[in-house]
Amino acid sequence: MAGSKVVFVGNIPYEQTEEQLIEIFSEVGPVVSFRLVFERETGKPRGYGFCEFQDERTAASAVRNLNGREIGNRSLKVDFAETDPARNSGRDLEEGSFMRNIGSG
Repeated sequence: MAGSKVVFVGNIPYEQTEEQLIEIFSEVGPVVSFRLVFERETGKPRGYGFCEFQDERTAASAVRNLNGREIGNRSLKVDFAETDPARNSGRDLEEGSFMRNIGSG
């Protein structure tokens, strides 16, 4: 959904840490928050998450520049989130998701 500050990030290698992902996504601009989604029962990562940027322009840059980026023998899938978890207080994320606020940038 163009106009969103939040991007969906799929095909994340399971061993990837939030800090590593934040570092990668910070290449296009300041990251406000990053949410990895975990299995409710096992606590294992599901291989996708959401990255929130300060503005829509930076999110669009992430989609253009990071979609297809090779990490750990996998190509990241980066696109605008269909619904914005930040606006929905995380209701559209599965229970067990994790959000880490980075703070002002």
